[in-house]
Amino acid sequence: MSLFNDHKTRYSLITMIFITGLLVGSLATFFITINNGNTSKLHAELAGLQAQVSELEGLQNATYQNITIYQNNLSLAEIYANVKDSVILVYGNTSSGYVQGSGFVYSHQGKNVVITNYHVVQSTTTLSVTFQNGNGYPATILGSDPYADLAILQVDAPKTEFKPLKIVSSSTLRVGESVIAIGNPYGLVGSLTTGVISALGRTITEDAVNHFSIANVIQTSTPINPGNSGGPMLNAAGEVIGVSTAIVSDSQGLSFAIPSNTILREISALISTGTYTGHSYIGINGNDMTYNAAQQLGSTVTYGWRIASVVKNGPSYGKLQEGDIVIALNGVTIKNNDDLASYLEEKTLPGQNLNITIMRNNEKTTITITLQQRPTITT
Repeated sequence: MSLFNDHKTRYSLITMIFITGLLVGSLATFFITINNGNTSKLHAELAGLQAQVSELEGLQNATYQNITIYQNNLSLAEIYANVKDSVILVYGNTSSGYVQGSGFVYSHQGKNVVITNYHVVQSTTTLSVTFQNGNGYPATILGSDPYADLAILQVDAPKTEFKPLKIVSSSTLRVGESVIAIGNPYGLVGSLTTGVISALGRTITEDAVNHFSIANVIQTSTPINPGNSGGPMLNAAGEVIGVSTAIVSDSQGLSFAIPSNTILREISALISTGTYTGHSYIGINGNDMTYNAAQQLGSTVTYGWRIASVVKNGPSYGKLQEGDIVIALNGVTIKNNDDLASYLEEKTLPGQNLNITIMRNNEKTTITITLQQRPTITT
């Protein structure tokens, strides 16, 4: 008998015992009431009984639902057993030494590849991967995108070695949900750590992308360390919702992951062309607005993104200017750089027109620009 049925039987027995007790009590009340000739009191007692039974049934149904929800998720041990053979060690030689990281197997339109971070394979002269069973094989870079810190590897290995993971959309993620990271921190192959999603829509900056931000990143409390980079970030069902990418030095368990939506959006281009050219470029630099900044500047808005400079000959050149405060893109409120970068990454493409609402000298106006493609990064 299943756990669900055991609980169902137990709660059904409890319900019957409770209802029987209520009925016995009600019958006693009935005879007392008849003797007293107070029929209105009898009606009130019966109504109360019905309300208590309905409440008990509701609690019982809620318990069944909770059991079902619990059963839909897997234990950590089950998740690890299911995915451990899909997580691999990435090893690369460079001109100054070697690098180690993590990756995981994915099947795209029947083609088995390994997904990892760009910064893991950046500047490597040779690459290899080692599977959980200890078998190692040579690998080459099929495609990479520094702006998303993603790289796709082709591995010269038998088909039996590849055990692909399932990637699901990150659109429905919520702060507080449990996440699991599996990787090879400090070369300790197949290590598992857990945490929760602590924020969404963050932006981070890595050395490989110069001054550009990697947008719409997942922030988690899952401990990751050097060597975890490129490994899968999983939900409670053991499905990939991101790629572990970075930590904040000296932080207490603050880490980041590239969201799965970015992988799903880019992987076809990375495999077929070796690159991804869908990052929009707005051509402005600036800083987040705050209450204190607004007081110093005499601004009527305390949120948004204040432009510090406009790139010459960029898409905003001649239209936006220093001191403008961006407060909306296509009607969507922009509170800070996280909002701005995430909107551009998720909602726009190069060549599209973008309506930018700004505050200029405390007057609201909307300016339209045509987005360009981000400059190519040379390594």
